[in-house]
Amino acid sequence: MKRRIFLRHGGASLLAALSVPFPATAALPDTVVRVKRSIVGVGTHLQTRSPAVAFAGTGFVVGDGLSVITNAHVVPEKLDVARKETLGVVVGDGATVAFRPATLVGLDREHDLAHLRLEGAPLPALSLAEREDAREGQELAFTGFPLGMVLGLYPATHRALLAAITPVVRPSLSARGLDARAISQLQRAPFTVYQLDGTAYPGNSGSPVYDPETGTVLAVVNMVFVKGLKETAITNPSGITYAVPARHVRALLQRP
Repeated sequence: MKRRIFLRHGGASLLAALSVPFPATAALPDTVVRVKRSIVGVGTHLQTRSPAVAFAGTGFVVGDGLSVITNAHVVPEKLDVARKETLGVVVGDGATVAFRPATLVGLDREHDLAHLRLEGAPLPALSLAEREDAREGQELAFTGFPLGMVLGLYPATHRALLAAITPVVRPSLSARGLDARAISQLQRAPFTVYQLDGTAYPGNSGSPVYDPETGTVLAVVNMVFVKGLKETAITNPSGITYAVPARHVRALLQRP
């Protein structure tokens, strides 16, 4: 497959038909079939609301089939307890979906991860990478709900290249680029994230990033680099996505 690269210079568009190889992984279609069974929507349910389910992000099932991993920022800080709003996950296929209540049992705000527990029958689970052996230039894939439930609950898969393993705080050209969150992060022990050459959208938060051959999860999508205003994240995506390595997921799952 060839990628066409558009170069802009002096207001004129130059089309460079360059032969840039982006090899397709033969096993990916079969892997996607397995992975999709473990992808869930994360949100809340409120019977008196229309629609009753409010989608917040993507999650995926691990462990014994009752543990769901997503981003900490996907989980609402407060629920409308008086009106019986419930945290949970949405499962199903397309327009036929069901809401399953869940309990927040683990939260890691530093690495933007959350651990939810389901009740009832277990769901198919994904495996987490045992070692930190991802390499720059490695081809990966991620599956989630980029547009939420707008078009029905249909998991979408995107290919991505591991472009760089980089510090969690992006370098700033000036002090103006450092907000309170960035400064707070700098004061803690630094950790690295995966910078992906792949387009993700707000609904992809919490999506598993996995090996196309095996389906083993190497990271969790947690942030998209936005050009300009945040409102342009869908209409004008940057194609740069960040993901938290799976070792932090394992650490969260091992918490008592």
